Amino acid sequence: MSELPDVHGALALVPKDDAPQTAKDFKTDQEVRWCPGCGDYAVLAAVQGFLPELGLRRENIVFVSGIGCSSRFPYYMNTYGFHSIHGRAPAIATGLAAARPDLSVWVISGDGDSLSIGGNHLIHALRRNINLKILMFNNRIYGLTKGQYSPTSEIGKITKSTPMGSLDAPFNPISLAIGAEGSFVARTLDSDRKHLQSVLRAAAQHKGTALVEIYQNCNIFNDGAFEPLKDPAVRDDITLRLEHGQPIVFGASGEKALIRSASGAFEVVRTADVDSASIVVHDTANPDPSQAFALSRLDSPSFEHTPIGIFRNVDRPSYDEQLRDQVGEAIEKQGPGDLASLLASGDSWRID
Repeated sequence: MSELPDVHGALALVPKDDAPQTAKDFKTDQEVRWCPGCGDYAVLAAVQGFLPELGLRRENIVFVSGIGCSSRFPYYMNTYGFHSIHGRAPAIATGLAAARPDLSVWVISGDGDSLSIGGNHLIHALRRNINLKILMFNNRIYGLTKGQYSPTSEIGKITKSTPMGSLDAPFNPISLAIGAEGSFVARTLDSDRKHLQSVLRAAAQHKGTALVEIYQNCNIFNDGAFEPLKDPAVRDDITLRLEHGQPIVFGASGEKALIRSASGAFEVVRTADVDSASIVVHDTANPDPSQAFALSRLDSPSFEHTPIGIFRNVDRPSYDEQLRDQVGEAIEKQGPGDLASLLASGDSWRID
């Protein structure tokens, strides 16, 4: 047996004679049933193409989903999978990750599934820092139930459930995750495969909860929701590609930059108008989340300044590792438990 790097918080053992895996090894015989042109196809292909890099056996990888279009994902992955119930995927994945440190556990969820009925489970997974990876497909609409507004739909959104326009202020998933002390928080696009896979690699290496928001197009009920970020004519002018340790400069020719304003928020300025020393340098490992949070607040409905990449990637103890330490300490002090004796103790009766 050969030892692989400890990329998931536990050692994965793979036979030396295992042939190198390819994307084909992670494809099932199930017909992929999403609407033609759906962004989910691009995400599925990117994940299937990326997983062989982990060097893990397929039986050591699990995909857990909730309810929604994206939640069909486990059917199309030739790994273990669990199509669970609406909003509860993080809770189920938490139990799995805590009990099985040998598994790489991934959660697949949509913006409605994870931020509406599943919002409470999401924030607690983030604050606990359980060792799992959450891919949030954000299309700013309820696709499976045919086009109602979702927790990320913009104010004024006309949908079947809001014919006069939505009155709800939308969640900013990145801000929410950072506010919940998420230790790894990132954003990417369904159509940018290279960027998407680079973010997935970093998420896989992270010990703890990694949340990756994926802007995903629903061409049936919310087509073009992220078009400015994909349009070659404007995308370079409005997209901030975050790179750790690099000054935050963007624009087609690097003509824009970020500085701190007097209020502490970020301000977009012309690069030529400021001292280079005043330009903010991106630091994903900063234990203080205020800079990452300020970056997340640059978002606007018009996508005038939209950061993509890794906002935060900090080291802190994971819940499952600490849990196993506590169990080990209890066994060392008190010995292994006896479940049968425990069940028969106290006020119990035997009925023959």
